[in-house]
Amino acid sequence: MNIATVPVSSLKRASGVERFTPEGDGSVQVHQDPSMKIDSAKVFAVYGKGGIGKSTTSSNLSAAFSKLGKRVLQIGCDPKHDSTFTLTKKLMPTVIDVLASVDFHSESLEPDDYVYEGFNGIMCVEAGGPPAGTGCGGYVVGQTVKLLKEHHLLEDTDVVIFDVLGDVVCGGFAAPLQHADRALVVAANDFDSIFAMNRIVSAIQAKAKNYDVRIGGVIANRSRDTDQIERFNKVTGMQTVAHFPDLDVIRRSRLKKATLFEMESSPELEAVKTEYLRLAAALWAGSDPISALPMEDRDIFDLLGFD
Repeated sequence: MNIATVPVSSLKRASGVERFTPEGDGSVQVHQDPSMKIDSAKVFAVYGKGGIGKSTTSSNLSAAFSKLGKRVLQIGCDPKHDSTFTLTKKLMPTVIDVLASVDFHSESLEPDDYVYEGFNGIMCVEAGGPPAGTGCGGYVVGQTVKLLKEHHLLEDTDVVIFDVLGDVVCGGFAAPLQHADRALVVAANDFDSIFAMNRIVSAIQAKAKNYDVRIGGVIANRSRDTDQIERFNKVTGMQTVAHFPDLDVIRRSRLKKATLFEMESSPELEAVKTEYLRLAAALWAGSDPISALPMEDRDIFDLLGFD
């Protein structure tokens, strides 16, 4: 059965969708079945502008949690299905691929069909996405969580990390926010990624009206300086929770299909690994949610840059 031809009513049943509910002014979003809530682990959703390093950040954060002795599950939410390849050393089939192979009869699947063990015991799932121009990412996220619940895989998990496609521009790819305790934004010290961060903050605040998710902060990535991010933080109330510079070793780790914890040691690498371990420990310990207020587009344009 092609996902593009599944009747809307079937998609609702398959993904655990209960009804449509308003979430913010002028918005109607899909509301997930409450029974699909992940309540046995700490859940983090990682967002940010496309190409900003979300998958690198997510995978190394997963590795850091595992180094702290936590049982970790990383879920990639991108049709490219490349979120976990530095953990597994290859591209894995997506949940949608696997479902299609059994004509979307999920009862025919076993955990080994879509969950793969990666670096240091991290469990890896690539949710994937619907065919281009059809379907909704929310369906994919819903199906993935449903399968994990049905196979009781979340009961043996301490930390779940959703690595989510690009900017939040639709309810589908905002669906992980319905499961997350904290949403983290990855941004560089530039206009485009900060502009995207502002949109993401708006999406998180909209979801927070009906769900438990709250803002966890911004991870400054691929940046020597953070002056523009801090300027945005000062106005909005956002906070920087970690800073990773633009180092060649990080680029090389992706090419070697490895986490930073597997790369040859150097002083600069040890500093980055220490920062990942510090961030993981801080997230596990928990903190008060951040109350950030997004800016108007034109105000961001006027705020950032050099005089």
